[in-house]
Amino acid sequence: MRNEDKFSPMIAWIKVLLAKFAPLAAGERGERLAATFLLREKGYKIVARNWRSPRDRRDELDLVVRDGDILVIVEVKTRAATALVPGYFAVNRRKRRVVQRAARRYVAGLVRKPRTVRFDVVEVSIFRDAKREPIIRHFENVPLFAKSDRLGG
Repeated sequence: MRNEDKFSPMIAWIKVLLAKFAPLAAGERGERLAATFLLREKGYKIVARNWRSPRDRRDELDLVVRDGDILVIVEVKTRAATALVPGYFAVNRRKRRVVQRAARRYVAGLVRKPRTVRFDVVEVSIFRDAKREPIIRHFENVPLFAKSDRLGG
């Protein structure tokens, strides 16, 4: 048996494993890029990253930032630049309900409740060619909450 043949099952297993975790790595990279963009380009203050509700660990907020006095809940969507569905449209009704529930729990745990809460989406498009810079699009004040919703206030 040749050495290459001996290692082929292991190499195949590693490739499967890497493929499984590649989206996770891309998502983490996208969140880092989004946080850096909001901090440097917009002047926002990062309050929390990957916040999870103590009551239900499935409730997660990608980023929580401050834009002056406004508390901003940010959903980050990282996509390949060639993706058919842009990240903005991936924030569907179901995802909005999850973010809404998590945002309510987050705000309920704050000592000082914000007067205004806003929902933003940051879309990060990554190219296969590592030489090309990712494209970051920031969508401010995306409808998530009803105007009458005081979000725990």
